[in-house]
Amino acid sequence: MHARDTHAADLRFNQPTIETVAFQIRRAEQTAMALIAFDFDGTLSDSEMTVLLGERMDVAEEMADITERAMNDELSYADSLRRRAALLEGLSVERADEAYESVRLRPGAGDVIDQLREQGHTVVILTGGFDDGVEAALAAADTEVDRIVANHLPVSGGRLPGEVTGPLIEGTKDEQLLALTDELGIDPEATIAVGDGANDLPMLEVAGIAIGFSPKPAVEPVCDLTVSSMDDLAKSLIDHGVLTRS
Repeated sequence: MHARDTHAADLRFNQPTIETVAFQIRRAEQTAMALIAFDFDGTLSDSEMTVLLGERMDVAEEMADITERAMNDELSYADSLRRRAALLEGLSVERADEAYESVRLRPGAGDVIDQLREQGHTVVILTGGFDDGVEAALAAADTEVDRIVANHLPVSGGRLPGEVTGPLIEGTKDEQLLALTDELGIDPEATIAVGDGANDLPMLEVAGIAIGFSPKPAVEPVCDLTVSSMDDLAKSLIDHGVLTRS
């Protein structure tokens, strides 16, 4: 981090103690890391939204296969998303709502979100998943984020027409992350991205710190660190000075 390097150089000039250097580095990181961007499916949530929807149409197995291929970068995300949406053609809005209402955050995710926001950080969700499911999961966990950028399954005549709309079909998460940093006046280096799949690669590559959440093989090489639970994530954020111990 540029802020961390500057602090470290100043501190070496003044020849302080090692403990003071460590404190200044942690303070710089905590000040700089102003925006944390999360993927949703597979990261904040262990509910696969498209699979839950697919169960209502008896196409869950096909959904899971397409999702896995996309997350391993074997299929373009846009193509995979359109294929999955097409499998839902004819699903009633009532059945779709049942699926959305069954989406849940991963254990501990709500606590991490709340701690980040309480300590002054901006928390956003960037997902190729669907806004209705994300909002339902946040409501069930009694938590909120500052921004949700997600896709949407439209309804026509009380049923899903098998289409999908939204900014993250052809658009990428790095574009959305950089747009947010520009809007909020935040240096892109002062960001953390947390994700697991191939469609998270663009935002992981431009973020100041890239955290893989049980990342797929195609994703792990670009990660600065990896975690496998929300407890691990919270500890890593504390170690990097982003969170302070409560």
